[in-house]
Formats: sequence, structure tokens, C-alpha cells
Amino acid sequence: MSGVSAERLASIFVEVADTLVDEFDLLEFLHMLTDRARSLVDAAAAGLMLADERGRLEFMAGSDENVRLIELFQLQNDQGPCLEAYRTGQPVINIDLAAAAAAGRWPRFAPRASTAGFRSVHAFPLRLRSQVIGALNIFGSTSGGDFGAADVPIMQALADVATIGLMQERAIRRSEALTEQLQGALNSRIIIEQAKGALAQVHNVSVDEAFRRIRAYARNHNRRLTEVAALVVSDLASLPGLAQP
Repeated sequence: MSGVSAERLASIFVEVADTLVDEFDLLEFLHMLTDRARSLVDAAAAGLMLADERGRLEFMAGSDENVRLIELFQLQNDQGPCLEAYRTGQPVINIDLAAAAAAGRWPRFAPRASTAGFRSVHAFPLRLRSQVIGALNIFGSTSGGDFGAADVPIMQALADVATIGLMQERAIRRSEALTEQLQGALNSRIIIEQAKGALAQVHNVSVDEAFRRIRAYARNHNRRLTEVAALVVSDLASLPGLAQP
């Protein structure tokens, strides 16, 4: 990628800070982070995983439906950049997926990601000192080598800020409370996936567009993402801005 714009970087960090000042909505925060990480480096897509109470990664947020499927494939096959970054605590940078497939690195994941239209991949651990709680994946539409030396610490800093955001509430600084909140987010993701599919069918739009509308409604009406998603599934008529196709 080309050098990161200082103006765009400053804007994203301000937005992250604003998110942390307001009532903390974990899932909206994670989706906002993947959107901004992708746009910051003009990448094709971004995905984010967090560890559950057993230390196993779970997909939490992605910039589109395509990357969600790739991230789930990565988990199902127990191989890929996010898993590597999470397990080592180190960034995985400038991986050409075609070359990785030819060399036998991630033999199932690399060909599948290439087939999905991605050409390069990068992963950054979500870490605070020695604790790693997840990983952020960045997918490119061009071959590897698009992260310069100066770009890597910037992206890692964004991942580190996200980690601080996840741990900043006093109640979740204790490991058991953090585990409880992350597990709650994992459970909430199920209802969000159901809501995306239901609204897509009602409006005859893509799953990505349906999710964009759900998020926009939640923000515009100052409601939590999971609350709106639950109403889409159980009582869509109570959301007049979303009910009409």
C-alpha cells in the first residue's frame, strides 16, 4: 500500500476515542474497527477474530460477507494468518497468497482465499503487553509486498488501540469479566447474522446492504446494535425505518 495519510489516521484514532467515551457497544466497535482498518490502507477487506473463554478464536466482525466466509473457513481448517498472529503474538506481513499456496503454507486456506479474489493477506495480533486476545486480518486485491516498513507499526498501533478499547472498562480488566463480555458478544453475533439474512430477504438486497441498514438504524436512533438486530428477527414492524421494503 502507499503511505498512510496522516489526516485519515488522525480521524480514525479520534473516532475510536469517541467510541470509547460513549456507552461501550462491543459489536459496533468491532465492526467500526474493521471498516476503518480496511479504508485506512485501501484494502479489499478486513476481518477480526477474538478468543473465547477457552482461548479459541471466533469470528466477530468483517467488512463484508465475503471476508466472513473466508475467516470462518480459516477457523474450520485451523490454519491461516489470523491464527498464526494470535498464537505467536507477532504480525504476519506481506503474504502473497498464490506464492503461499505454491509453497504449501496454509495449504487449504491460501487457495481458498485466492479463489475468493484476494491476492495478499496481513494479520496483526490484538495484544496488550504479553496478553493476546485476538487478531485483525487485512486482505488485499494485489499481490504481497504492499505494506511498507513505516506502515506496519501504524497498523499494529491501530490493533493495539482496539485491544485497549476492549479492555478499557474497569469491570472487564479482570480476566473473568473480559471473558464474560466476549462470550456475550459471541452469542449476540448469532442474532445479528439472523437479522442480516431476514432483512436481506424482506428488502431483496444483499446481506452486506442489509447489515449496513441495521447499523445505520442503530446509530441514527441511538440504540444498541444487538437490540435492533433482535427486533428485526422478532418484531420488524416495530422498526418503521426498516420494516418497509
